[in-house]
Amino acid sequence: MTIEVCAYSLESCINAQAGGAGRIELCSGLGEGGTTPSAGLIEIVRKHVDISLFVMIRPRGGDFVYDVFEEEIMRKDIDLAKKLGADGVVLGILNADGQVDISRTKALVDYAAPLKVTFHRAFDLTPDPVKALKAVIATGAERILTSGQKATAEEGIELLSQLAREAGSKIEIMAGGGVSHHNAARLAEAGVHALHLTAKAFRPGRQKFFPEGISMAGGVPDERSVMYSDLGLVEAIVQVVS
Repeated sequence: MTIEVCAYSLESCINAQAGGAGRIELCSGLGEGGTTPSAGLIEIVRKHVDISLFVMIRPRGGDFVYDVFEEEIMRKDIDLAKKLGADGVVLGILNADGQVDISRTKALVDYAAPLKVTFHRAFDLTPDPVKALKAVIATGAERILTSGQKATAEEGIELLSQLAREAGSKIEIMAGGGVSHHNAARLAEAGVHALHLTAKAFRPGRQKFFPEGISMAGGVPDERSVMYSDLGLVEAIVQVVS
């Protein structure tokens, strides 16, 4: 079973590889649930990491209904991901009613080729998961990242199992959301094809002085600490499913 680590830094990517993960989802925008990382980060990660690298293609936080200008940004970011050596990209477009926008997503999947595509957790905001599954299959995406439309994958395990059965060999189902070595075995038994986690831990930042009452992002994340993917947590989940 593939373990994918959602990483926001080079440190996290190096720990993911050292811990035995098989793939990285590289993001920025922690407080927004993941947005497109910088070209510099993609380039330096590719230089230091050999495992499969998938780059988030999401031009902003918020919803997943994009205008034509945002879609053009996504195409330019796909171009950069290709140029900088990514193995795949992570994306998804919805309609205003929450249904998967098949035509526009398929156009991006085709544009990304030969890179593979993961349809991200926009899937969890769709009103009919079985219909959404069929729609994502129609886009040509390789896998779906989902928590089973619950706050955590463990809570959504019943739907995850159903989706895995419905998907068969047509598309991979990757469970994400609160995944850890504590619930990995149970999620694997549900039949999903891969597990996605941040393996997050926090350490104090190097800066010692902070004025009171000021935060760059409303306190999320906290400037006084640095989030990273913990090597020991990656190793623990790999051991559970190997």
